Amino acid sequence: MIVEKGDELGEDFMGKTLAVGSKVMIPPLMPCGSCYYCVHYPGTANKCLTPVYYGRYLGFEKPPHLWGGWAEYVYVDLEMLPGTKIYKLPDDMSLRLGALSEPLTSCIRAFNRAKRAGGFNWNDTVVIQGSGPIGILAIAAAQEMGAGRVICVGAPEEPRLKLARRFGAEATVNIDEVKTSGERIARVREIVGGFGADLVMDCSGHPIAGPEGIEFLRDGGTYVEMGQFTDAGSINTNWHRICTKDLNVLGSWAFTANDLPLGVDMLYRTRDKYPWLEMQTIYPFTEKGITQAVADAMAMRTVKSTIVPFPELV
Repeated sequence: MIVEKGDELGEDFMGKTLAVGSKVMIPPLMPCGSCYYCVHYPGTANKCLTPVYYGRYLGFEKPPHLWGGWAEYVYVDLEMLPGTKIYKLPDDMSLRLGALSEPLTSCIRAFNRAKRAGGFNWNDTVVIQGSGPIGILAIAAAQEMGAGRVICVGAPEEPRLKLARRFGAEATVNIDEVKTSGERIARVREIVGGFGADLVMDCSGHPIAGPEGIEFLRDGGTYVEMGQFTDAGSINTNWHRICTKDLNVLGSWAFTANDLPLGVDMLYRTRDKYPWLEMQTIYPFTEKGITQAVADAMAMRTVKSTIVPFPELV
């Protein structure tokens, strides 16, 4: 929410009027706008060669020291950082709901990558690997973008797989119970029936997901990797399986600012359709609250730990 602004900040990047009190979303990635990818491939500006991230590459040592990341406020300077995109949220959208727009947009972009490659079509059967916040959001995105059936592979049952089914997964496979890769492949194929799923998307970030996930697929299916956002290590993969199964294998890295309206629109349009806010466990902006939020997320006791500096705003 904007608490103070200069006269030059009159509208968001889509021309919507901004004022003090406006609810806004700032995508953390700011492309430079002038490198090879930004100039020649603006649709993949997410691969900018010199990006800046609020709360990541902007440290507190850089004046005015309030660049975000574990902070109550974020300082935005469009002259200093012209790649910043500010997106105005609907006035009646809660900030808690708006906080899901960034991860949901990543899911939408991943499915659109598959669509453009001819690998995701109406009424397709989709398997989501991972039941964390990205996996849960991908279940909703898959349905809203045309999937016929959605199955989720992940853990634990409480709170994650239970919520996955509430979001529309017709079946879940608990990796705490179905412990080996071979057993999980057999179980997914039993649920899906026929020759396998049309599309599998990894949202888990675990290296084993790839070689296991391609065996969930039918021949000619599509595998989308969007979960390996950090380097979790190499995997032992037989690329003959990719060739002989005639698979599409796609990577999807985050999103561009131009994708963000799709995420905001999907959240707003389906705000009463899915239990969005039940994804979030709220923690106070205190040393104890932040420590507990991180610990609970790492232990998978929450789906999404959400730290709230100002409770009255949510």
